[in-house]
Amino acid sequence: MELIVDESQCTGCGNCIIVCPANYPLDYNGKRELVIENGKISLARELCNGCGVCVKSCPFNALFLKRSEQKEYLKSEKIFESVEIKPVSRETKLDINHDLFEIYRNVQKPFPTALLRRMLETDADASQIVSFVCDFEKKFKHRTLLLERDPEERIKDFNEISAGYSLEDALKEAERCLQCTTPGCKEGCPVGVSIPEFIKCIRERNLEKAIDTIKDKNSLPAITGRVCPQEMQCESKCILNFYECEPVAIGRLERFVGDWELSSEIRLPEKAPPTGKRIAVVGSGPAGLTCAAELAKRGHEVTVYETLHKPGGVLVYGIPEFRLPKEIVEKQVEYVKKLGVRIVTGVLVGNTVTVDELLQEYDAVFLGTGAGLPRLLGIKGENLPGIYSANEYLIRINLMKAYRFPEYDTPIRKGKRVAVIGGGNVAMDAARCALRLGAEKVYIIYRRGEEEMTARKEEIERAKEEGIKFITLTSPVRFIGEDEVKKVELIKMKLTEPDSSGRRKPIPIEGSNFTMDVDLVIIAIGQKSHPIVMQTTSGLRINERKGTIIVNHEGKTSIDRVYAGGDVTTGAATVISAMGAGRRAAEAIDRALSEQS
Repeated sequence: MELIVDESQCTGCGNCIIVCPANYPLDYNGKRELVIENGKISLARELCNGCGVCVKSCPFNALFLKRSEQKEYLKSEKIFESVEIKPVSRETKLDINHDLFEIYRNVQKPFPTALLRRMLETDADASQIVSFVCDFEKKFKHRTLLLERDPEERIKDFNEISAGYSLEDALKEAERCLQCTTPGCKEGCPVGVSIPEFIKCIRERNLEKAIDTIKDKNSLPAITGRVCPQEMQCESKCILNFYECEPVAIGRLERFVGDWELSSEIRLPEKAPPTGKRIAVVGSGPAGLTCAAELAKRGHEVTVYETLHKPGGVLVYGIPEFRLPKEIVEKQVEYVKKLGVRIVTGVLVGNTVTVDELLQEYDAVFLGTGAGLPRLLGIKGENLPGIYSANEYLIRINLMKAYRFPEYDTPIRKGKRVAVIGGGNVAMDAARCALRLGAEKVYIIYRRGEEEMTARKEEIERAKEEGIKFITLTSPVRFIGEDEVKKVELIKMKLTEPDSSGRRKPIPIEGSNFTMDVDLVIIAIGQKSHPIVMQTTSGLRINERKGTIIVNHEGKTSIDRVYAGGDVTTGAATVISAMGAGRRAAEAIDRALSEQS
């Protein structure tokens, strides 16, 4: 037998070291079978007898046993069909300073090595450590509760549903972070925030250092802490998941630190000396704001051009107040302005001015125009009055404040029986807005099952709490009405086996049609980019099928000195992924301009 380590999967958690019999006792001329070097497991091999205990205990499937006569590797449980595991048992006094293996044998189950390291730093004796580790699931099982307004109360207005963590809450939750040697959470963050470091700063009550740590990679923490899908990113990589505990509430802690900064005087980072280089950023959404901020910090002169009358992009027009208060966005925009960024609104690049014209005035151009046009169903009756795209519906509510009509000039239709078509976050936002505008019944209609919905689990749960009904495996066939929409004809769907992408395709069930009375319909099946920049910029390579700009890993387009990032290159995605693209492009622009100097 030969033990193999897949370094791409190894996180350095140390579980294998704890369970390895060859690490006990420590008298093999100072040799160990499994040791951590540079944050990864390395092997001595001559001590390994192929027992397989480490393979079974690895949370990340990073260890393999290879038979000498076989070419393929055997993973996880498969090996135990042919390998007998003989646990080592010895009657000996427990010595926590030298014998981690005996602690494992006393506990009789895997546990986070980082937790043991923390306990070894205390004055606890061996029996106390074993007792603590045995019960760690109870202590770490649940994250600190986030208090939210009662659903019956919050559907009456557009105010934020939670005030976030208090200092006491944040300190309590920060204690749940095990400070892993090789943190998976950081790898799960699209912009690479040093998550354990900022959480450690919270634990030490050093909030200034915490915000500095976050903003080294993420300029908008008060926003991302609210709207990032952490459960699919950083929190999904938390080691506590493996032990059937809820992951550390990283998003809530990030929001706490971001809100703390906004409630105090924002401290600006040190900026590099002026370079004399000028960059135009097209679009003031998360990609554009991030790119602009990063370039300004590097000493460049940056001007942002925004089509709408307010900067913020999707943060302003797409996300409702109860999820992201516009005051938060305004403060984050103000931070970017204080860095020296100039923001010009009411300019439609591709119409008011072209990219070619910007290149005559600026040293580089970044395109971060987002995905602001709706995708439609293309079925009969879709143009009837009473049917909105989610884009128009949410722009009227979020940007134009239609929910406060006639205080604000923009009206909006209020339905009593509302159908929202789609299963993403935009659909949840639209449905919850309709409820707050006085709808008696709101239905989410989705052609796949709930488990296939792309919306955040948290947003689905909140929608259900507020009384929104979910009709899944159902798709609209046509809308019925004369002067306005009165009914929607629907058909039941079933899912095929997963295709090559792993997703199951919905197909209609013949003869399952039925109708539903509605007086308002909101179509939320996706967004696409506005084509005007692509149509007016010669030489710009685009993906015709997706309607997106083609870029390389740095965000560079087919045109010299022109970069792009965010939804205009990927299609509708997340705020944090757009920010990551903006940051990468800023770094590439800075490198290119530095090479010219």
